[in-house]
Amino acid sequence: MKKSKLIFKEVKTAIGVMLFGSSDEGLCLLDFKYRKSFPRILKRINEYFGDNITYGTSKFIDLAENELYQYLKGDLKVFTVPLDIRGSEFQLKVWDALIKIKYGKTNSYLEIAKKIGRPESVRAIANANGQNGIAVIIPCHRVIGSDGSLTGYGGGIAIKKKLIRLESKNGRNRITDFINNERK
Repeated sequence: MKKSKLIFKEVKTAIGVMLFGSSDEGLCLLDFKYRKSFPRILKRINEYFGDNITYGTSKFIDLAENELYQYLKGDLKVFTVPLDIRGSEFQLKVWDALIKIKYGKTNSYLEIAKKIGRPESVRAIANANGQNGIAVIIPCHRVIGSDGSLTGYGGGIAIKKKLIRLESKNGRNRITDFINNERK
C-alpha cells in the first residue's frame, strides 16, 4: 500500500469542528473531530496512508472547505473535490453506493445492501457506513432505517436532521415526512 504525506486542517464549521485531511491525490478525511469513533477512523487512515502528518492546508483542503461552506449555505449540490478513498474492498463498494445517493434523496441500509449485491449484509453495510471518514461528501447522512427512521450518525442525529432538511428545502422526501411526523 502506497504511503503518502498527509496534511490535516481543523476547521470550525456550521455543523461542528471538523478535521480535513488530504494526500497528494485528493481529500482523504473530512470528519467530526469530536466523533466517538474518530480514533478508529484515524487508525484506518494511518494504516492506509501512514502517519506522516503535518498541519496546514492544500489545494484539496481549500477546495473541500469552500465546497462544504457552499453546501451548508444551500448553494452546492455536487462536490467536485477529488477524493483519495482507501478501505477494504467491501467498504469501497459501500462508499461508492453512498456517493451515488442523489442530493435530497435517502436510501435504507437494506437498499444499499441490495445495490451492492449483498442483501444479507445490512449490519456490515451499517458498519462500513460508520467507518466513512469523508462525512457529507460521501453522504452517509442520507442512509436511514428501512422504516424511514433516522439512525446513528457520526456528527449526531441533530446534525443528520439538519443536513437532510437542508437538502430537502425544495421538496419533500420520505425522511422529511418522517421528521415532520415526529413533531406531531
